[in-house]
Amino acid sequence: MATVELRDIRKTYLKDEIIKGVSLTIEDREFVVFVGPSGCGKSTLLRMIAGLEDITAGDLLIDGRRVNDVEPAKRGLAMVFQSYALYPHMDVYKNMEFGLKLAGMPASERSAKIRDVARILQLEPYLHHKPGQLSGGQRQRVAIGRAIVRNPKVFLFDEPLSNLDAALRGQMRVELATLHRRLNATTIYVTHDQVEAMTMADKIVVLQGGVVEQVGSPLELYHHPRNLFVAKFIGSPPMNFIPVVVETSSTESVTVRLPDETFLDVPVDGSNTPAGTALTLGIRPEHVALDEPGLAGQVEIVERLGAATLFHIRLRDGQLLVAQSDGAADHPLDSGVSVGLPPRHCHLFGADGLALAAHARHPLLA
Repeated sequence: MATVELRDIRKTYLKDEIIKGVSLTIEDREFVVFVGPSGCGKSTLLRMIAGLEDITAGDLLIDGRRVNDVEPAKRGLAMVFQSYALYPHMDVYKNMEFGLKLAGMPASERSAKIRDVARILQLEPYLHHKPGQLSGGQRQRVAIGRAIVRNPKVFLFDEPLSNLDAALRGQMRVELATLHRRLNATTIYVTHDQVEAMTMADKIVVLQGGVVEQVGSPLELYHHPRNLFVAKFIGSPPMNFIPVVVETSSTESVTVRLPDETFLDVPVDGSNTPAGTALTLGIRPEHVALDEPGLAGQVEIVERLGAATLFHIRLRDGQLLVAQSDGAADHPLDSGVSVGLPPRHCHLFGADGLALAAHARHPLLA
């Protein structure tokens, strides 16, 4: 397989800079996901790697070789598109064969390779079906198979599951993860769906406005977000945020004043955070402690998801807080509750959006 390195990559359309100096190394056999909201530049960045978009500035290296000016077909990459991009007049076999035929591969070798990949992807019964006779999931497997038969150095996926329904997306996520382990292939995957990113990636690259906000493992981004944007974007349901004010601070902790005028001591480095500083406190819904001493509120909405229940709680200052509990938890609508905020699970963010450094790491990251 291959390593891919981006060095200060930039892309400008007319006078607008779309990609703003992205530097990143993707290791051999890694599954890396580019994630971010629509318009953040993730698909543009993928297309630049593929050679489908010109690079305005910076260097793109594959296995240490600069490939900025190398045509797409000679970069050793294979791309799977959101729209599948299958030839409707060709059957599955011929769709998978097309690129091999252009490359001059002998017919016997083509046949062996296609049938081997069809077996892996469970497409053997459909080799003589045309795309119009296949389900969305089957068409996506054909598009993936067409990429695999080429034996590329790197697989590129551009939102390949976005056209599928929720159940099929879940199934295909598992299939793609299994396929990655089987092929041991360097893979770059683009999605706007952070659940796809969290469940499939070895490493996630969070993008916003053409800028990399954070790079790390799924657990790293979830438990130690670098800034407010990552904290808001990663996690479903999303993190809760509460405005707080610093009461006292030290290198060991920051004591903040909550909206109800009570205090909470959070174990983060507050050496550059003087008293009176306005901060944002963040806490995940699953870490909000129902029926523990803390903020008083009233249950406004109950979402029962089966194994879990989400309680939307209106605090006395008018702010809405979401608490996640097990599926058997019962707090009736309009009932009063008290919610605790365990300090070890609290994050603090400054006015610049950056997180204050926590003293403890998540056990799986220590």
